[in-house]
Amino acid sequence: MSYQLQNRGNKPTRFGFGEGVLEAAEMNPKVVGIGADITGSVSMNFFAQQFPERFFSMGIAEQNCMGVAAGLALEGKTPVFSTYGVFAALRTTDQIRISVCYNNLHVIIGGAHAGISVGPDGATHQALEDIAVMRVLPNMTVVSPCDATQTKLAAIKAINELNGPVYLRFGREAVPDFTSEGQNFNFGKGQLMKEGKDISIIATGHMVWEALQAAYQLAKEGIDARVINIHTIKPIDEEIIIWAAKETKAIITAEEHQVMGGFGSAVAEVVVKNFPVPMDFVGLNDSFGESGKPEELMEKYGLTSRNMVNRIKNILSSA
Repeated sequence: MSYQLQNRGNKPTRFGFGEGVLEAAEMNPKVVGIGADITGSVSMNFFAQQFPERFFSMGIAEQNCMGVAAGLALEGKTPVFSTYGVFAALRTTDQIRISVCYNNLHVIIGGAHAGISVGPDGATHQALEDIAVMRVLPNMTVVSPCDATQTKLAAIKAINELNGPVYLRFGREAVPDFTSEGQNFNFGKGQLMKEGKDISIIATGHMVWEALQAAYQLAKEGIDARVINIHTIKPIDEEIIIWAAKETKAIITAEEHQVMGGFGSAVAEVVVKNFPVPMDFVGLNDSFGESGKPEELMEKYGLTSRNMVNRIKNILSSA
């Protein structure tokens, strides 16, 4: 059965993250926050204003922030550190690997402003490699929710229910907020968003909405596309991917990230081991982004539903 959707308008996923951290902290006095001089930009200000005695602003010193987070976790706290994804995941990779993952510490890392839709900030601030880097680290859970509501739920559960390190990826721009507040959200379990028999569109993050729009457009042309939301990239839901491969016989993945090593690669690893089918991958193809309006960049780099529709037609015509 397809997931029930209701678009409540646009809302940044970073707001969902901030709301989730605050709610988790209200339930759990062990939660502490760590900031890197951009507290408001990543919505950690919700927590900092409510619990100033539990929030530590470390300045623009991301590697130091991660070391402090590891130390706090060793002392029994539940640290939440957030900054732009390019800095949260890439500038601090050594500290995450050795101090956090090697010790399997429960540190929540919020990778904000992920993807090319950051827009005018340009290539230096567009996190397009973070999924690849984070998913290769032992003990790391990698989460990429599709909207603000799901991001809030993911943050609450990551903080108060999971163990070990968690990388939670989210964006800056307002995007459709369409999943239910009462949804059955479980880490490591994908969500069937739309039934379909001709091809499966397996997407993550903001690209889930684009996938749904592509599926609706294809339906007008007689193509029945299944849409699956994989919000947990690691551990990935192998069962729903294998099921899609067996039933629809073709798969296209969609991510706001580099194709190589990213979400599409994670899906392909499952497919090739279990039930190989024709595949295509929507994402950036070995390229940096550039400065521009988010919608223009999404169009230029082929991350829109229209491009997805064309790619799907190509797969089906050659299958």
